[in-house]
Amino acid sequence: MDAIYRTQRHFYDLTRKYYLLGRDALIDGLAPPVGGRVLEVGCGTGRNLIHAARRWPDAYFHGIDISEAMLETARANVARAGLSDRIAFAHGDATAFDAMALFGVAGFDRVFQSYTLSMIPDWRGALREGVAKLTVGGRLDVVDFGQQEGLPRWFRALLFAWLAKFDVSPRVDLFAAIDEIAPRAQHRPLYRGYAWSARIFRD
Repeated sequence: MDAIYRTQRHFYDLTRKYYLLGRDALIDGLAPPVGGRVLEVGCGTGRNLIHAARRWPDAYFHGIDISEAMLETARANVARAGLSDRIAFAHGDATAFDAMALFGVAGFDRVFQSYTLSMIPDWRGALREGVAKLTVGGRLDVVDFGQQEGLPRWFRALLFAWLAKFDVSPRVDLFAAIDEIAPRAQHRPLYRGYAWSARIFRD
């Protein structure tokens, strides 16, 4: 991942701004409790966590990423935003990480995965790990590429061909996998299926 993002990280946010739809809606709906802990799995440049920290000033935020190059950029971005006291980063694998060892936190009130599952080979493992890191009463929020079911076939073909060049694979069975992992879940398509979103609750 470092080989991929060593250069891309410098213009990543600018290029993703126009097609990673649904990210800001996810962040606006997080609603963590006062003093709560929020984790982004696959935090990239820190863009989402900066937005979330500004939107929810009474919570604390954490991010893990497999790319050290991305984390370097994320820490610099957060420092420039003046949010280093509320956003912490660590190098970690989405499918297996120790929250206590990385952050001194046993679990999180909110976990979110924004356009990461389509890039993680063991994406089901990443879903299960995200749920496992929730506190009782916590929630995992997901947004990622959908199957373009309400859009023209030519658009789907062009988009999927372009995404494949970056090793991005929208997960056709995402909703089914979520239902298997957590019976009490909500999911729906956004923007005519361009994106899919989901919420998984931990009792």
